[in-house]
Amino acid sequence: MTRKIVLSGARPTGDVHLGNYFGALHNWVKLQDQYDCHFFIADWHALTTGYADTHALHEHTISLIADFLAVGLDPEKSVLFLQSEVPQHAELFLLFAMNTPLSWLERCPTYKDQINQLKEKDLTTYGFLGYPCLQAADILAYKADFVPVGEDQIPHLELTREIARRFNHLYQSPVFPEPQPLLTAAKVLPGTDGRKMSKSYGNTISFADDPETVRQKVMNMVTDPARIRKTDPGHPDICSVFAFHKIFSPDEVDSIRSQCEGGQIGCVACKKQCAAKVAEFHTPIHEKRTGLLQDPDHLVQIIKDGSAKARELAARTMAEARAAVRIGL
Repeated sequence: MTRKIVLSGARPTGDVHLGNYFGALHNWVKLQDQYDCHFFIADWHALTTGYADTHALHEHTISLIADFLAVGLDPEKSVLFLQSEVPQHAELFLLFAMNTPLSWLERCPTYKDQINQLKEKDLTTYGFLGYPCLQAADILAYKADFVPVGEDQIPHLELTREIARRFNHLYQSPVFPEPQPLLTAAKVLPGTDGRKMSKSYGNTISFADDPETVRQKVMNMVTDPARIRKTDPGHPDICSVFAFHKIFSPDEVDSIRSQCEGGQIGCVACKKQCAAKVAEFHTPIHEKRTGLLQDPDHLVQIIKDGSAKARELAARTMAEARAAVRIGL
């Protein structure tokens, strides 16, 4: 029986951290046993905000495929590819850009939000405004049935659905299906300072970090600011370390909560316990990632092989789209 197609991607903007893993990659690994999965490195999307400085783009691309493999994505189960190695994405983006109303792009939730957040960058570019068209091309080039998203990302997927409907209506040809959201239960992991884990905040624990760096980061994490002495009653629900325990020590959470609230365990001891659990999960992935990066040629070949598979499917879709538009010979 033909499996439904799932597609998602990640931008090569730096090392994958624990927040990325529990927010998306953890679910991707599970999905590849149920669906025909296509996971890509979105290097063209990285240019929407990073077009002015691309010196690390190749290095980040190679490290991202190493992260993909280290966490459990399997090129035998999923198509792992590089966006820029599949030119059909750009061609389909061009067709969508020709018929997508400007007002649709301007109302995209991320558009104004990122302009406000990234004030140090000049984002008044056509590429940044039009990236939803490229995102739609990424998804629709493979006629994806599902896109794994959180609830906050549904408006973005709805725009892709609108672009597909408009194309089919304008050219009176049902080329594109309307992809559905595959709502995934993401685990939210705070950064070491209590804020959202983000590279821009410098509060991440990444798979590139060596075990000693990880230990130090956990030991420096923000805890309950009102707790001065070990015997003071703690408030675990506002503590970043306890948030880590929820994920890395699920069987011990109730006991840790009780000890914290009862002033029976100090923050230093709690952090040591947390660091050990994080290391138990993190170290094998770090070591696998480190080993993979010793052979970059092999990683490049995996990307090339996956991109060849992606081009084959995208080319079939593109032929249908060109025929519908009646463009070319």
